[in-house]
Amino acid sequence: MPSMSSKFLIMADSQVGYAVVKWLLENYKHDIGLVVTIEQNDIWEYAKKRGVNVTVYQSDLNLIKEIENFGLCLELGFLVWWPKIIKDGLIRLPKAGFINTHPSLLPYCRGRHYNFWSIVEQVPFGVTLHFVNAGIDTGDVVAQEPIFYGWEDNGESLYNKAVNKMISLFQKAYPHIRVFKFNKNPQKLSEGSFHFSHEMDNVSRIDLNQKYTAKDLLNLLRARTFKGHPSCWFEDDGEIYEVRVTIVRKSP
Repeated sequence: MPSMSSKFLIMADSQVGYAVVKWLLENYKHDIGLVVTIEQNDIWEYAKKRGVNVTVYQSDLNLIKEIENFGLCLELGFLVWWPKIIKDGLIRLPKAGFINTHPSLLPYCRGRHYNFWSIVEQVPFGVTLHFVNAGIDTGDVVAQEPIFYGWEDNGESLYNKAVNKMISLFQKAYPHIRVFKFNKNPQKLSEGSFHFSHEMDNVSRIDLNQKYTAKDLLNLLRARTFKGHPSCWFEDDGEIYEVRVTIVRKSP
């Protein structure tokens, strides 16, 4: 039977997940009890190489059983760019719960497509570390960093800015989090916004007979401008056209 030890659980995916896991294992390896990945990807390979416990996520129930088999007494969990919603049984497993990385300046743009809605709604943008609760991105905030943006930004540039800023915010906040020296600040949810995934597609059709202000239309177009992803579109005479926009500041 493995000996019980107090450790942190890291559930990580994508570019941010890899950067964070790599940084943690280079600087705080002994903090980490288990790394969880979506598949046997570069994060999985790196964790294996560094000799820490690593597993591929199948379900909450399966992960809970694996944690028990590893003999881990978890103090805290982290969701680092994690693409799946975890349920209450897993959320409550670490003694202090889970901290999530969310790429918006909460309470603005909770839910999906934060980079799109920040531009469309013209609200503050940034990245946030917050505790996970029963709601979606509604838990207490641990740390935040704003990201300033202007007319030359689009959905792609905001995404890239969020990736870089989230990595730096995690590295800045983690030394305090690991020793539980941080404040938990409740969100003012009435001041923020929330969006489901399907909402972006619903507003991305340009109606040629609808009136838009120039500002609103430009914001919509640039918010959906992201290379390799669908854009805004319109239909005319049975043909469908996609629309992207590039805005460049003119030198004085």
